[in-house]
Amino acid sequence: MKPSLRRVVAAATTLALGVVGLAAAALATAPAAQAASLVSVPSFGSNPGQLGMSLFVPDSLPAKPAVLVVVHWCTGSAQAIYDGSQFDELATRHGYIVIYPQANRSGSCFDVSSSESLVHGGASDPTSIVSMVRHVQQQYTTDTSRVFVTGVSSGAMMTEVLLATYPDVFAAGSAFAGVPATCFSTTSPPPGTGTQAPWNSDCSGGRLVRTGQQWGDLARAAYPGYTGARPRVQLWHGSQDTTLSYVNHGEAIKQWTNVLGVSETPASTDSPAANQTRTRYGATGDRPPVEAITFQGVGHNLPVDAAAAIHFFGLDSTTTPPPTTPAPTTPAPTTPAPSTPPPTTPAPGAGCTVAYSANQWNTGFTASITVTSKVALTGWTLTWTFPSGQTVTQAWSSATTQTGSLVSAKNVEWNSSIPAAGSFQFGLNGSHTGTNTAPTDFVLNGVPCSRG
Repeated sequence: MKPSLRRVVAAATTLALGVVGLAAAALATAPAAQAASLVSVPSFGSNPGQLGMSLFVPDSLPAKPAVLVVVHWCTGSAQAIYDGSQFDELATRHGYIVIYPQANRSGSCFDVSSSESLVHGGASDPTSIVSMVRHVQQQYTTDTSRVFVTGVSSGAMMTEVLLATYPDVFAAGSAFAGVPATCFSTTSPPPGTGTQAPWNSDCSGGRLVRTGQQWGDLARAAYPGYTGARPRVQLWHGSQDTTLSYVNHGEAIKQWTNVLGVSETPASTDSPAANQTRTRYGATGDRPPVEAITFQGVGHNLPVDAAAAIHFFGLDSTTTPPPTTPAPTTPAPTTPAPSTPPPTTPAPGAGCTVAYSANQWNTGFTASITVTSKVALTGWTLTWTFPSGQTVTQAWSSATTQTGSLVSAKNVEWNSSIPAAGSFQFGLNGSHTGTNTAPTDFVLNGVPCSRG
C-alpha cells in the first residue's frame, strides 16, 4: 500500500515559488505508458516551463476516457504525489488517465506568480501542462469534454490558475490548500535581482482581500475575450493554515462564485465528517458550480480525499454528469426526508476482507483501510478495536466515531453503494503512546472479516 499523502505533504512545510525558465522542446511522439505503472514521458510538445511529465494509464480503459491532471506541492514530485495519493488506484477502478507534471526549478514549485503564468498561452508552466493534456488526447483519443485538474499547496495554486487561464480545456478543478487565481501575482522583481519575485507574502498571509467582482475580473482577464463555459470548482482548506492563510479560502469562494455567476450565499451547508464543514454554491447536489470544504482545527498539511474529488468531477461515473440544477430562489415546501434503506448485511460466511496499513511516527500514525465485500452493499459500517488504545483524531471518506478502544466507521453519501466483489477505501489519522499494534477484529455490517 502506498504511503499516506498526509505524511508526504508534512515534509513540505516551506513553499518557495520558483522563477520561470523559458525553453522549448521539440515535438516528438512519446512511448505509451506501460500498464498500471507510472511512466516518464520525455517529450510531449511545447514546454516553455521546462516541466517533466509522468503518466499513469490503467490496464483497461473505456472508449474516449477522461483525463485527470494531478499537481504536486513545493519540494514534492510527480512520484511523491503518485505514491502518496489514490488517484491512480481510483483510475484503475473507474477508467481514466492521470497526468503528473513535475516542476524542475529550485524548490520544485510551480510558477503561479509571473505574468507569463497568468495569461492564456503564456510562456510558462500552465502552457506546458496544457501541452501534456493535448499530447494525451492525441495519443489515446480521450473525451475532450472531461479533463480535470487537482493539486496540493503549490499544485492547488496551479489548479486555480489553470481554471482561469484555460477554461476551454478543463471541466472542473479541486484545490487542496490553495489561493485564488492571480493572488500570487508579482508585478515587479526584488530590488537588484532583475528577476520575477516568486513569493507573494501579502497573498500567503491573507492580506489580499477583494470583492468577488474584483477577483472575478482578475480571473477573466487571464483569458481576455473568452465567453465559453467555465469550469466548476471544489476548494479544500484547513482553518488553522499558517502557510497559506485560511483567509484565502473565503477569497477563492468569492472569486469562483463570481466567475460562475452564482450567489456568494451558500445554497446548502452541512458536515460530511466530524471535523468538516461543507458549503455549496449555486446548487445543492453533489456537483454544484462551487463546493468548499473546511477542515476545522487543521493546518496546511490537510488530508487529500481523492475519492471525494473524483466524485465531484463525476469520474466515478462512466458518463458525463448532467448539468447542475440551480438552487431555487425561494424555499421549496418542506418535504419529509425519505427513509434511508438499511445497510445490506452480508449473509453469514459470505465473506469480506480488510487490508489495513499504517505509516507511523513517535506519537501518531496515518492508516489506510480497504474493504472488499463479496456481496453488494447499500450502506456499510465497519467496526474494530484498537488493541493498543490508539485514538482516532481525523478521518476522511467515512464518518468515524470512537468509544474507548472501539471504532466505528460508516459510509458517507457518495460511497454507500458497493457492488458485489467491490471494495471501498478510507483513511484516518490517529495518536498512540508508543505502541501501535494493527487491529485484526474487523466486522462489516455485523459479519467478521478476514485480513487481506
